[in-house]
Amino acid sequence: MSISRRKFVASVASGTALAAVSTGELVSAWTSAAFAASPPGDVVGKISVGYQGWFACPGDGAPINAWWHWSQNNNTPPSPSNTTIVSWPDMREFTKGYTTAYANLGNGQPAQLFSSYDQQTVDTHFKWMRDYGCDTAALQRFNPFGGEGPTRDAMAAKVRSAAEAYGRKFYIMYDVTDWTNMQSEIKTDWTNKMSAYTSSPAYARQNGKPVVCIWGFGFSEPSRPFTPAPCLDVVNWFKAQGCYVIGGVPTWWRAGINDSRPGFLDVYHAFHAISPWMVTRANNVGELDSYYNNVNVGDQADCNARGIDYLPCVMPGTLSVGARAHGDFYWRHIYNMTRLGAQGLYVSMFDEFNEGNQIAKTAENASMQPTNFGYPALDADGVACSSDYYLRITNDGGRMFKGLTPLTATRPTQPNGGTTPPPTGNLALFKPTQASSQNQTFTSANATDGSQDSYWESANNAFPQWVQVDLGSVVAVNKAVLKLPASWGSRTQTLAVQTSVDGGGFTTVVNSGGVGFNSGSANTATLNFAQANARYVRVTFTANTGWPAGQLSELEVYGPATGGDTQPPAAPANLTSTGKTSSSVSLSWTASTDNVGVTGYQVRQGSAVVGTTAATSFNVTGLNPSTSYTFTVTAQDAAGNTSAASNGVTVTTDPAPNTNLARGKSTSESSHTQAYGSGNAVDGNQDTYWESANNAFPQWLQVDLGSATSIGRIVLKLPASWGARTQTLSVTGSTDGASFTTLKASAGYTFSPSANTTSITFTATATRYVRLNFTANTAWPASQVSEFEVYAS
Repeated sequence: MSISRRKFVASVASGTALAAVSTGELVSAWTSAAFAASPPGDVVGKISVGYQGWFACPGDGAPINAWWHWSQNNNTPPSPSNTTIVSWPDMREFTKGYTTAYANLGNGQPAQLFSSYDQQTVDTHFKWMRDYGCDTAALQRFNPFGGEGPTRDAMAAKVRSAAEAYGRKFYIMYDVTDWTNMQSEIKTDWTNKMSAYTSSPAYARQNGKPVVCIWGFGFSEPSRPFTPAPCLDVVNWFKAQGCYVIGGVPTWWRAGINDSRPGFLDVYHAFHAISPWMVTRANNVGELDSYYNNVNVGDQADCNARGIDYLPCVMPGTLSVGARAHGDFYWRHIYNMTRLGAQGLYVSMFDEFNEGNQIAKTAENASMQPTNFGYPALDADGVACSSDYYLRITNDGGRMFKGLTPLTATRPTQPNGGTTPPPTGNLALFKPTQASSQNQTFTSANATDGSQDSYWESANNAFPQWVQVDLGSVVAVNKAVLKLPASWGSRTQTLAVQTSVDGGGFTTVVNSGGVGFNSGSANTATLNFAQANARYVRVTFTANTGWPAGQLSELEVYGPATGGDTQPPAAPANLTSTGKTSSSVSLSWTASTDNVGVTGYQVRQGSAVVGTTAATSFNVTGLNPSTSYTFTVTAQDAAGNTSAASNGVTVTTDPAPNTNLARGKSTSESSHTQAYGSGNAVDGNQDTYWESANNAFPQWLQVDLGSATSIGRIVLKLPASWGARTQTLSVTGSTDGASFTTLKASAGYTFSPSANTTSITFTATATRYVRLNFTANTAWPASQVSEFEVYAS
């Protein structure tokens, strides 16, 4: 099976290509501009990311049943001689991994990779998108008529589920590489399969139209041999279907040279939006600036003159060739396209571990990838970067692009996850962790999140257990501060402290013994030891008088004093939500204190900074309706010292006004007749309908809202052209899908022609599964519903 890769034609010399676009052309385009860009939607004014979703492993249940896109020979596990990837993913947040033929990781763990076919993988990716400001995902769809088709079909459903669950948008991006019968088959695929996804509330829309992208028209490579006529036919066909059509086009689309075939300008100008490819075109900031001046400015002018939206590609840089410059390259690309005035940004790519231009969480250093992998980790240029660093740059760059923070050429995002702690600050704050085990949701990451209220707990009744922190580089350390939640009762834990420079061999710096955690002293224990050079600090537990497990809410690590202001501010207190809407949350907190003075606060959603302020209140905007968010706040002083995090506050935004909570959600039924399945009742189309088996009352229809939500009104519809009828039904609800309670007792509801709509109200109740129970219908011996709408009130 061939692997489609978007490679630049190596023979093209960028200097020659850049010189082909004249300054006169740029001036002419600007002066004749008739700018008519689209208003903000799901791609205009937003940050979109390319999502491959094309990784599979034997045993994951995927129809392809192979090491899809991991191996050259996908029937055998990936290894140094059988691989297609040049970057290794950070696997710590996936619940399942698949063991490869690589050597163990540098930290001794087995070398495993994820499968995109596991729903948890896609959910994790879309959670990252939510947490780091990625608005919309472009699901890559290559020729689905071959052996990969069933797996790609299934991936579309998994992406829809994740997008709906995490409040992201998605759209289909067709890649025509090696698709010989593209002209007819792309239409068939859209009509028979992909168009159904536009009924999802998560499907991206621009100018009220469902978004579709076609990537590859006009490229000069032999794998895309199409002439202009069939390409123009396809673009116009999608436009006739009511779609907003984006063109993923060559870099040199306007000039028709180098990576672009000549004669395609009419095709390019037929698109609603143009997104030129940029991966591998530039490998340093100087080359980005050259493209900005000689290509992007003219592209934007040409699009402005024709009312076409310009959605340029931005990229983090190819890690394997050393292009990233620890974030400076990516930030410059976002900055250039922001100052250009582009209508939206397309990040390439989210999960492209094959070419090394992914922003998804990636191995930070040699300890997180196989010892025989042979490719660089994120610290390749000597700067330690957290695995989420390029996601955090995406978030910060997106906020700049949207005008939420000032335009700046200086990268504000720090590689280590926040303000760099001074040598005597808490070196473990926000650093990655590992543990021998965990109980329920009490993960090791809680031990370095700056909050004394959250904690790690090991498996119960299974001593010894350990938790450790990776400081990112070898530094001098001489003190550990261990904490439990201040509200807990006193206890003694028997523990030892060890250090390591490589994550392999550990040296004991605090011998095993009983350490008291006393409620009268805030459940804090300070352990001083002889200065040691360490990157990894591990605490090993063998007993606990308060609970049969190792427990720790904060593992703080400090180095020797070096003078100057090294004291961080006190943690902000009493963080609370003072208000919320469907798209914003207002927060306030009690001011921090500091030995010199507090200069500002960072508002955090997870590890991502979503706002900075000098005040003790902040309004977080740009949020999604009916979505749960958890916030903390840290304080900073002029020396760069960062406090521990405040208490966390979790807030669920209000539902969007008059939002149909059932639209596009999963349904089930007692039965259906012919093709009138329950999915028709939530597709937003009053002409399609569900009908139960005939002459078989009682019958029921149910929708799963995805999570327990307060609801108080249901609207039921039948096709507007149908005659009058009365259906007898009751409404029940459940939070678990097993035990149902009555929300509205059985009664007759009349559907009258022309509208054929009835509304049912009841006391607002939190429920996840909403069920209609039918016992009669005066016009037909079956239950019938064309639209089952559920509202908060």
